[in-house]
Amino acid sequence: MSRLRFRISGLIYSCTTGSQTGNTGKKSGHVQKGIPLKDDMTKKIHKTDAEWQQQLTREQYEVCRRQATERPFTGEYVNNKADGIYRCVCCGEPLFESSNKFESGSGWPSFWQPVSGEAVVERVDVSHGMRRSEVVCARCEAHLGHVFDDGPQPTGQRYCINSVALSFVGKGEEDSD
Repeated sequence: MSRLRFRISGLIYSCTTGSQTGNTGKKSGHVQKGIPLKDDMTKKIHKTDAEWQQQLTREQYEVCRRQATERPFTGEYVNNKADGIYRCVCCGEPLFESSNKFESGSGWPSFWQPVSGEAVVERVDVSHGMRRSEVVCARCEAHLGHVFDDGPQPTGQRYCINSVALSFVGKGEEDSD
């Protein structure tokens, strides 16, 4: 079991993770702020629009809940080179590792793969006269960005993600307040 601490929107959360018994190879844990919010990080989170609006900043709400896009080259993490984990700003779910981040020149943080196959879900997006693959958080369905087939090897994928949809926990910051 390991214990991580991270900050989202000024609140400090703790996450305990560890291998489940059995041969599943999956991780389990819970996030808490004083008391557990959920029994398991993989459980879906469902909130009303009013609850999301209360929790998130206006920009976070517009991007994560209404599928807006931040302007290119304006996001907090587009040039971040620190080691750590990028988490969903809405629910704290780990989404991307800094070791999978690359410079795409697109104006948004880009990753060649998520932290796990279960972290994100892809959906068809036909907005703006295009057909794209939208990327959402598997736990809370927050809009994160889009994935394209023009990334580097080994996956050839470019997960083009809005900074405002992410929180970053630097390596070694997990246990600090």
